[in-house]
Amino acid sequence: MPTAYQHMNETWLKEQKRRTDLVKGRLIVWRKQGTIVKLDRPSRLGRARSLGYKAKQGYIVVRIKTGRGPREKPRPRMGRKPRSLGVVKYTPQKSRRWIAEERVGRKYPNLRVLNSYWVGSDHKWVWHEVILVDPNHPVIYNDPNINWICDPAQKGRENRGLTSAGKRSRGLRKKGRGAEKMRPSLGAKGNRGK
Repeated sequence: MPTAYQHMNETWLKEQKRRTDLVKGRLIVWRKQGTIVKLDRPSRLGRARSLGYKAKQGYIVVRIKTGRGPREKPRPRMGRKPRSLGVVKYTPQKSRRWIAEERVGRKYPNLRVLNSYWVGSDHKWVWHEVILVDPNHPVIYNDPNINWICDPAQKGRENRGLTSAGKRSRGLRKKGRGAEKMRPSLGAKGNRGK
């Protein structure tokens, strides 16, 4: 039997699909706000709860706006063949969600990125909400369910692809046949057996 949080998540996705007036109005407000906005509570409570959010001290939710489309690389000043300019059709190897987590991590260096989720998009922007945890808060380091994130090895985990978005982009959701060279990493696969 579906829980209340699952119902909330399904309702959210249905509204997004139908592009209701509520969704359009929300995006109009978000467009006028800054790139990174700290929130009192998550917009998608069901999704945030499923990714580890708790409504207690030490947990922070941030909404971030990132641009859609391919990378915008600066045009070289000196002469090139048009073919060799290297400006267009260069897609980043990271997902927008992973890029959003990295930007939030740079903005809040004293917090740890726990996870993130999509909340909306239009023709120009994509919005994600990122769940952050304060490793120095007594509520966090005394809680046995979350105090693993206080370990110094978890610092900068979003930059090393240790979050859910990072693992997905690195191909680590796949196991077994066809994924032999994914682990420990794509860069380390050539060093195996040395």
